[in-house]
Amino acid sequence: MDKKDVHKPLHVQVAEKVIEALRAGTAPWQIPWDSAGIPLLMPYNFQSGNRYKGINALSLLMAGREDPRWMTYRQAEESGMQVRKGEKSMLIQFVKTSDERTRRDASGKVMHDELGKPIKETRELPHAIVRNAYVFNAAQIEGMPKLEREKPGTKWAPVERAENLIASSGAVIFHQYSANAFYDPKRDAITLPYKDWFSESHKYYATLLHELGHWTGHPDRLNRDMGKGFGDASYAREELRAEIASMLIGQELGIGHDPGQHYAYVESWISILENNPFEIFSASMDAERILGYIMDIERKQEITSEKVSLNAMQPAPGKASGYLTTGDKIPYNGSVYEVLAHLKQGRLKMHESLNGNAFTLGREDKLYAALLYLKREMGAEFQNEKQTNLIVQAGNQSHLDLNR
Repeated sequence: MDKKDVHKPLHVQVAEKVIEALRAGTAPWQIPWDSAGIPLLMPYNFQSGNRYKGINALSLLMAGREDPRWMTYRQAEESGMQVRKGEKSMLIQFVKTSDERTRRDASGKVMHDELGKPIKETRELPHAIVRNAYVFNAAQIEGMPKLEREKPGTKWAPVERAENLIASSGAVIFHQYSANAFYDPKRDAITLPYKDWFSESHKYYATLLHELGHWTGHPDRLNRDMGKGFGDASYAREELRAEIASMLIGQELGIGHDPGQHYAYVESWISILENNPFEIFSASMDAERILGYIMDIERKQEITSEKVSLNAMQPAPGKASGYLTTGDKIPYNGSVYEVLAHLKQGRLKMHESLNGNAFTLGREDKLYAALLYLKREMGAEFQNEKQTNLIVQAGNQSHLDLNR
C-alpha cells in the first residue's frame, strides 16, 4: 500500500477512493454488468474460499484487479506460492470477538479427539478487537493456478431464481404505467413499470431487487432510517446502501446490476462522505445486512421445499451425525451418492453411481442440504447398511467404529 495512506484509518482511505471514483463514474456499484458478459466476481480469500465483506470488499474491488482472489503473504507461503518482490499489499480489517486455543488436560498435555487431532475450543473475548491484515492479489503471486471463470447461467437459471426469491419474500408489488420504480414505506409496497417496458429481463429483476433492498428497511424488518424523500440526507444514505446491496445481490444471483437513474445521488453521496468518511463503513455493513436478509428468505424457502419433497419418507429410529462424512452412501433421485474423502475448505469428494460421476461438494450447495436431510431422517437405515457393508469387508473383526 502507498506510504501516504499508512497512517490513515481504513474507512478514511476507502471514503477518499470512493469519492474519487464517484466523480469519475467508476464506483463499483456505478458500473453496469450483466449475465451476457463477464460476470462480476467479488473479492475472496483464496485459501479459505470466503468472500470479503463490508468495507474490505469495496476497498479490494477498487484496487483495479481483474482477479478476485487475494491472500496474505503467509497464506501464499503456506500454499507453496510466493509474492513477487516489490509488490504492494492492500490493507483489510477484521473484528475478532473470540479466540481459538488447543484444549489441554489438568497436567497441561494437549488433548486429542478419536482421530488423533488436537481438540480446539473457542472462548469469547471480553471485548471485540479490530485487527489489521495485508493481502496480495493473485496477479502479484507466483504459482497461482489459472482462474477458471464459470460461464454465466451454468449453475442457476437466474430469472427463475429471482422470481422464486421475490415470491417467497411476500413483498407487495404493483406494476403500473410509470417510468419510475420505487418503494413506498407508508404502504410497504414496491411499484415498478410493466415488465415489457424493460429492454432485457435481467434489468427488470435487477431493478426489482434494488427496491426489495429498500423493502428490508421497514420497521418490521431491518428498521433503517430511510429519510423523507429526494434531497433528504437520510434518503441519500439509504440509496447508497441499496446500491451497494444491489451490486452484491446481482453478483449472488447472477442477474447483473443496472445503476439506472441512481446517478442522481452522486453529488449527495460525495457530500456525505466528505463530511463523514465513516459513512462508507456503515453503508457497506448495512448492505451486507440487506444481502443477508434477502438470502435468508431464499434459504428458508429451500428448506421448506426440501421438507415438502421428502415428506413421504418416514424417519427411522437412530441417530445420524450433523454432517456428511467419509463412507456415507445416500440414495437420492434414483442414484446413490457416496462420500469418498474430505478436501480442503470443508468440501467433499463425491461419487454418484447412476452416471459414474465424481465431483466435489461444499456445505453451501443445495445437494449437500438434501443429502444431509436424508441422512438425518433415515439415520438408522443408513447406519445399518453401513454396518452390513463393514461386516462383510472386515469378516470377523470384533469392533467396528460406526460413528465416524
